[in-house]
Amino acid sequence: MAASMVTSGGGSKKRKHEQSTPELGHLHEDMLERVLARLPPASFFRLRGVCRRWRDAAGSPAFLAACASVPARDPWFLMLSERQDERRPPIAFDAAERTWARCRGAPGPGPVPVAAAGGLVLYRAADTGALTVANPLTGASRALPPPPPATLQAVAMYGSPYRVVLILGKLTDLSMSTFDPSTNTWSFPVPLSRKPDPNASPATTDAPTPRGNNNEDDDEDADADDDGTVFFLTKSGTVISSTTERSPSREHSSAVTCGPNGSNPVAYFLSGSGAVVSCDLASRLFSELPRVLPVPSEHSIDVAACGGRAYAVVLTEYLDTASLRVWEFLEGAWAQAAAMPPAMSHGFFGAKADVNCVGHGRRIMVCVSSSGEANGSFLCDVANNRWEELPRCADGGDGAAADFVASFSFEPRMEVAV
Repeated sequence: MAASMVTSGGGSKKRKHEQSTPELGHLHEDMLERVLARLPPASFFRLRGVCRRWRDAAGSPAFLAACASVPARDPWFLMLSERQDERRPPIAFDAAERTWARCRGAPGPGPVPVAAAGGLVLYRAADTGALTVANPLTGASRALPPPPPATLQAVAMYGSPYRVVLILGKLTDLSMSTFDPSTNTWSFPVPLSRKPDPNASPATTDAPTPRGNNNEDDDEDADADDDGTVFFLTKSGTVISSTTERSPSREHSSAVTCGPNGSNPVAYFLSGSGAVVSCDLASRLFSELPRVLPVPSEHSIDVAACGGRAYAVVLTEYLDTASLRVWEFLEGAWAQAAAMPPAMSHGFFGAKADVNCVGHGRRIMVCVSSSGEANGSFLCDVANNRWEELPRCADGGDGAAADFVASFSFEPRMEVAV
């Protein structure tokens, strides 16, 4: 009898222990939504397929509010390849999980990413110039009204709520137009002024550059020739053009640095000749920064912004090896901020490789592509000069590893609306 009582008592205690253990299915709706909001962003794609309760929770306003309360998430890098297949979902590199993840597709066939800010990506149709903002995590998109009809120099996107700025015209006559999502309108193009050179004499700063006899025909010819192309003479007497050829996905991209809450935005982009142009969007001033390398030297260059600073990433060849370095413009001159280890960069020697990069937080994603086998994607921690090559992504469509030519960074957030 005593043994029976002990056994019964032990069983009773066990049953009470099991009943007192909380299970995920017994959580209150509010608590369940908070737990789901803390899952890795890649899990959001699978929430709706678990059960009806999770599907309902994933679509509720309370769940989106819980997602908004989560601190800043590590970025995803939306990767672009030359063999982009519209039938296959885009690929992103999850910096937190150190793995590849799938995103929602582009809003319709044809558009390519040109900018990103926060949790949103801006797409542009190359044939029509139509712009669409989309959340690559949820697939929600918004078509922007037609932009002002003018030659597009660069696209900048920043802030929360986001702002889209189009830098229009030629380098001698730039203007900017801003899209306000609250009013769904573009501002009238506002002229940009060239920032005075502190080293220039007053006569050089104040007086306009003469153009022949100031005839209208001369002005038209000058405008036609002012396309950013620089020509130089090689030792053999050959005239070579230094016009920069950019990847279509990065043709109009820019890097934007901002202060707190999106204040004091400055956009950096490349001119047609490969020079870095700094455009202060608040004061409406722009300047062409000194070149990182001389014009005749062969190199590939791109600009990126991370940690509130702007950098130029340059791939060049010197003495039978290739060098990939990160430069920062400080006190009127370029200073080296980081350099890829020679053992990693040497493989790009003689490959005529192209460099495209994007920054997020304290890291820069660098995509190196060529017509041969010299390809790779790398993450650079600028502050610590740490370089990491990304694992190959076996998503080339035929089972082969995909080679990426460019990327755009965004913060994976379900709650961000377009």
